[in-house]
Order: sequence, then structure tokens, then C-alpha cells
Amino acid sequence: MRFAYFSAALTTFALSLVFSIGLGLSQTRAYVIEDHRNYTWPGDSSILRIISTADVNVFEPIIVEFQRSYPGITVDYTIVSSTELMTALYEEGASFDLAISSAMDLQTKLANDGFAQSYRSDATDALPKWASWRGQVFAFTQEPAVLVISEAAFEGMELPRTREDVITLLRDNPERFSGRIGTYDVRISGAGYLFATQDSRNTDSYWRLTEVMGRLNAQLYGGSDEMITDVASGRLALAYNVVGSYAASRLADSPGIRILQYDDFLNVMLRSVLIPVTAQNPRGAGLMIDFLATLDTRAGLERLTNLTPVKSDLYATNSASRPIRLGPGLLVFLDQLKKEIFLRNWANAIEQQ
Repeated sequence: MRFAYFSAALTTFALSLVFSIGLGLSQTRAYVIEDHRNYTWPGDSSILRIISTADVNVFEPIIVEFQRSYPGITVDYTIVSSTELMTALYEEGASFDLAISSAMDLQTKLANDGFAQSYRSDATDALPKWASWRGQVFAFTQEPAVLVISEAAFEGMELPRTREDVITLLRDNPERFSGRIGTYDVRISGAGYLFATQDSRNTDSYWRLTEVMGRLNAQLYGGSDEMITDVASGRLALAYNVVGSYAASRLADSPGIRILQYDDFLNVMLRSVLIPVTAQNPRGAGLMIDFLATLDTRAGLERLTNLTPVKSDLYATNSASRPIRLGPGLLVFLDQLKKEIFLRNWANAIEQQ
């Protein structure tokens, strides 16, 4: 089985070493940095240090507009995977003012275990009840897990609308799809693990689909962007459970790909933000939380980022939507024994010889 994320992992490891040297760090850092940008405000300014799983091309317009709204704040933006974010904050006590992640379960664990500060404002009070938890974790986007397909690979075929359709399609056309299916390696992807556990809660089809993908030598990835790239290049025919906002951002410059939303159920992830206990600029962090909590008032940013802001009426307009809600229910599959069992079953299904 080809592990498509391997070369990317080597690259991010090298980047981590470069950043460590460039920043003059005196101690070894265990978490791996994927990218780092500094949005300097000229003259005297405070520094807002953000650790985030959101790619630069997605989040940069938000940073630029935030600085226009709140001049005098330099934003130091560090990109990591969701599991590396946990390593940084939970295990190393790294100093950041904000943590932004698509892995809602891991954000909930940080708050539940005492690694987040409380915050309250008019903007957070206005969020729907399901979009915040304990005044510490705040959702600011709603992003579905979608199927991304190569239009060329599906030429002349009826497009799948449900997971049962995907199972049937793969079983009936092994020669077309063998080695050309992409999905997360849920052992290293926090978002992938979240989507997988939620799928398993919603339908028994998840395990049958995983077994079918395993028999067809599914390719495993650490993130959505790499999967989308391989679908666009033709290496993959389809990618399962891709974060919808990343896929939408790639449509303009990736001809030949198409996004399909499931009709049986559509998992909707809430991208969330919290203030770590190590924050040195909680005031600046609060300003950014307020800015993110009011994204629904900034239509221009929604167009630039393809991020759908939290809206209380979204689920009323799509009956297939299954919001993944913030709260202690997300901790179930983070129990060590349950996680070990889930990962073992997943590995047995996907890694077939």
C-alpha cells in the first residue's frame, strides 16, 4: 500500500528543523510544523500567536481583514496537523494565544482537561448554543465531509449519492478503482479520525465501505489537500471524507474535479477556536474570537475562503446534514481502550493483503 503522506512528512520534518534554527529555539521541539507565516504590523504592535490546522490559503484573508479591523496587531501564524497541535499544547505546554482546529474532539479534550481559558463577549453570547462549549471552545465554521471525484474517471457512470452507492460502484468496477481511492490514515489525522468515528456512529455501511476500499488498495493520506491534489492529477479517482471547504477552494484551479455531498447523511464538522492556558495575549485572542464568531456578517470573506460561517438555520435547509456537536460526547472515542479497538478494527479492514 502506498502511503502518499510519507514525502510530505519528510518535508514538514525538514521545515520543523529549519524553523527551530531560524527562531533560535534553545530546546528540541517534539511537534512538527508544516508552515509558518508572520503578518507583521508596521511600527509598535502587540503579537498574536496562533497555532492552527487551517492552511494559509484558507486563513490568510481572515488574518488580513482582522488586521484591518484591529490595527496594531502582528499575527504570528503556525500551521500544524491536529495531532501535532495536541502534542504542542497538551504535552509540551507550548505558548500560543489561540488554537484553531478542525478536530473538534481534540479541542474538547483540551478544554475538558484544563488546557483552555474561559472567554465571554457579546459575540460569543450570540452564537447558537451548539456552537460553543463551557465558554471555552467556540465554533466559527460549518464544513461538510464530502466525496471528491475525478470527472474523467467517472465518465459514463452514474454518480454515487449515498455510501451504499459508493460500495456498489467500487465492488462492480474493481479494475477502474483499484489503487485509485484516497482516504485518511486515521492513525495520524485528527480530522480523519473524527469523521471516521462519526461515520461509524451513523451507519453500519462505514465498516463495509472501509473493507471494500481496503480490498482495492486504498491510498492513505494525512490531510485533505494531498488527496485533492491527487484527484486533480488523475492519480486518484475519488477521495473519501474530504473537508468541503478545502475542496471548494481548489475547484477554480483544479479542473476536472467535482464535489459530491451525500444524500444519506452528511457529517458537518465545526472548526473551532480556544484560548490556551499558556496565552500571553488573551486580549488579542479575544478580539480574534469575536471576529471569527461574526464571520456570518462578512460575506466577502466567505467568498474568499469558502468557509461557511456558523448559521443557526443551516441544518434546516439540508435534511441530510448531521452536525457534529461540541461537548463531552466527543470524548467517547478518545478513551484509550475505545480508540485502540477502533484503530485496530480500522487497520484490519483497510490494510488487506
